[in-house]
Amino acid sequence: MSGILYLVPSPIGNLQEVSPRVKEVLNSVDFVACEDTRNTSHLLSLLNINKKCISCHEHNEASASSNIIDQINEGKNVAYLSDAGYPCISDPGYILTKKAIEKDIKVVPLSGPNAFLNALVGSGIDTSHFLFYGFLDSKTSSREKELESLIDFPFTLIFYEAPHRINETLASMYKVLGNRKVTIARELTKKFEEFIRSDLKTLVEEKHDYIGELVIVVEKASLEKEDKDYILEVKKLIDSGYSTKDAINIVSILFRVNKNKLKKELM
Repeated sequence: MSGILYLVPSPIGNLQEVSPRVKEVLNSVDFVACEDTRNTSHLLSLLNINKKCISCHEHNEASASSNIIDQINEGKNVAYLSDAGYPCISDPGYILTKKAIEKDIKVVPLSGPNAFLNALVGSGIDTSHFLFYGFLDSKTSSREKELESLIDFPFTLIFYEAPHRINETLASMYKVLGNRKVTIARELTKKFEEFIRSDLKTLVEEKHDYIGELVIVVEKASLEKEDKDYILEVKKLIDSGYSTKDAINIVSILFRVNKNKLKKELM
C-alpha cells in the first residue's frame, strides 16, 4: 500500500503560525522533501523535529519528484515544504503533486499561512472576486503585455514582487492599468508588518524604498460608464478634425488608458 504526500505550508514570518496539525504531520512522516534543505532543516530544528530532508526545488523537481514518488509507492509518508507559505503557490510542488495524483497517491494539503490572502483581507480593497497572478515578468515590455491582458478583468488583482523591482512594476501598472487604488503589504506576520494603502499614481510619484517580501493588491477594472466616457473623448477629438489614430493617442496619454483598449471599445 502506497504512502501519503502531505503538502505542508511553512511560516511566512511568524513561527507561532505553525499549527499543531503541521507539527503532528512533520513528526509522523518518514522524511521531508523541500525547496531548500538548509531553510527547512532550520525550521524543523526550531520545532524540535528531527527528520531527513531531501531537495526538490524548481531546478530539479522533475527528476527529484520521480524518486519521491517511488518511495511513497513503497509505503513511505512524505511531507513537502517550500520556503514560505504554500507549496505550488509561486513556489515548487506542482510537478510533484501532479505526478502523485497520476499514480493514484493520496495527496493531503494542510491549512496554514498564506501571504496573498493575508494581504487581500487586510487591503481594504474588494474581496468578493479576485485573481491571484503571482510574479509578473521582470522585463518591462513583457510585464506590460501581461498587464494589458488583465486590463478588463472585473476582479481585484494580486501580485507578488521583490523590493528591487517594485517601483518599476508600479510604474508599469500605472501606465497600463491607469490610476487605481492599491495596497502594498510587506513583512506580513512579522514585527514590522505594514500595509501601504494608496493609489498607483501617488506611489509612482513618491517612489518609496521598500524592504521585505511584497504583495501588491490592485482594485478591479473601471466601471463600464468610465470606459464610455473615454470613448466620448475620442469621438469629440475626431469630430474636431483629429484622425482616429491621433485621437486615441491623445486620450490614451491624457487619461492613461491603454490604446488597444480604446481601439477595441471604439469598434
